[in-house]
Amino acid sequence: MLSTQTQSISEKILTLPLGQSVKDFLDYLVVEGGLSNNTILAYGRDLKGFLKYCKSCKIHGLQQINPVLIRSYLRILTQNQMSESSMKRCLVAIRMLLRFAKLMDLVEDDMACTIESPKAWQKLPITCSKQQVIDLLNAPHPDEPFYLRDRAMLELLYATGIRASELACLKTSDLNLDIGYLRCMGKGNKERVIPLGKVAIAATTEYLMMPDGRPKLIKVESADFLLLSRTGRPMSRIEIWRLVKKYAMRAGMPRNLTVHTLRHCFATHLLAGGADLRSVQEMLGHVDIATTQIYTHVDQERLRRIHKKFHPRP
Repeated sequence: MLSTQTQSISEKILTLPLGQSVKDFLDYLVVEGGLSNNTILAYGRDLKGFLKYCKSCKIHGLQQINPVLIRSYLRILTQNQMSESSMKRCLVAIRMLLRFAKLMDLVEDDMACTIESPKAWQKLPITCSKQQVIDLLNAPHPDEPFYLRDRAMLELLYATGIRASELACLKTSDLNLDIGYLRCMGKGNKERVIPLGKVAIAATTEYLMMPDGRPKLIKVESADFLLLSRTGRPMSRIEIWRLVKKYAMRAGMPRNLTVHTLRHCFATHLLAGGADLRSVQEMLGHVDIATTQIYTHVDQERLRRIHKKFHPRP
């Protein structure tokens, strides 16, 4: 005979469809999780795919999910050539869902804890040479209508290494151009302060002050956002991504260059110039310094110089 607690759990499961459980979990992440919106959206997409698979297997409740089902789903993702990092994130989403279900007394056991994560190979980030980056920064033409905005956008991305989503949310009040720094909110709503160089300060100042810059775009409802579209609304990270791709093609950059490539270039070029790893970690907003260490493997020329200088038998 079932215990009172088990009966209570079973009743909850029977009255709670799997889709509603996922919705409640995502709502929980929004309210209590402290995760960025992009991370929550990614988990939502991962769980949507998992729900489709569960439906095809006639799985309608959390109590029916087991390690065999999860492993089978991961095999399908492998067959579909999903990257190992994406598979790892998907498994994290499933694990967090089941952990949430256990916390809410919707299941008796957390089944996902027995599933090993796919081993993620350490892939070196795509970077560009300093000259290539300079060509990109010079890609906007002075006779174009949004030249000042786009030049400031590119300079800020390379000068600070901030993400496109962070730049899209940046407000004029987050800048202190007199002292030379900006303040941004990163993943998990963690604030960090990043210094600005002279070129980025000059480009941003021109965009803010010149009549053909931000004053031409500003509307009352978006008065404090830094980057504005032609309609006066705040630019989205997708718009920033598209503009970077546009100027990258114009500058003859690699076709796989993205906004994040400028973040990689920022970190790599700083370390190549002698910056210490801990400072770069702070500016990038990495929680774990191991994430930042990957950039030490990118600059092969720097590694050769270090080897030649310090090895006892050069």
